[in-house]
Amino acid sequence: MRFAVIQFPGSNCDVDLLHAIRDGVGEEAEYVSHTETSLEGFDGVLLPGGFSYGDYLRSGAISRFSNVMNEVRRFAEEGKPVFGTCNGFQILVEAGLLPGALQRNKHLHFICKSVQLKVENNQTNFTSLYEQGEQLTIPVAHGEGSYYCDPETLEELKNNNQIVFTYASENPNGSVADIAGVINKQGNVLGMMPHPERATEELLGSSDGLRFFQSMIKNFVKETANV
Repeated sequence: MRFAVIQFPGSNCDVDLLHAIRDGVGEEAEYVSHTETSLEGFDGVLLPGGFSYGDYLRSGAISRFSNVMNEVRRFAEEGKPVFGTCNGFQILVEAGLLPGALQRNKHLHFICKSVQLKVENNQTNFTSLYEQGEQLTIPVAHGEGSYYCDPETLEELKNNNQIVFTYASENPNGSVADIAGVINKQGNVLGMMPHPERATEELLGSSDGLRFFQSMIKNFVKETANV
């Protein structure tokens, strides 16, 4: 499986994602500039964390207009896997590929620490190797990570089982319903505020994020075998 790691101006977790794919799960990954207009030859797209364009207007609000985002939308429409973490999550929301919005943390402080996540839906292409209800140790590092959506959207997310991760023991940013990660209705675009790529080996404090990427590989192998 060949992944494109999109680099926006200010991306700083692109190296982490590349390492998670190449060294963590042993697959191919390449950096792709936000200015590119083609993602031909790739099987999955990864949007890293960081501070795209400095996020001076609103996190992800400028990045959504980057050339490469037209290709990311095509990927999503074709049912191919698209994953965004932290700033990548913000970009997916701003681009309309995921519902809701990301706001400033409730205490208006940047948060950087490990948190406990609960797997709310293990029936996705990103979480199939986890147990339903399993708790994971995954780090967060964000200033605008408070997920918000209106009551109608929240009810829809619940009814469609689109809430994939929630904060288990502590909600660090004030997100509605303790939401830490959501998926689109089609099940191929997922965004989450925590960083699974920073939890792929025990040396980093946790390897709970490794199965996230292994789940993506497992689903890809399954789908290509059925073609």
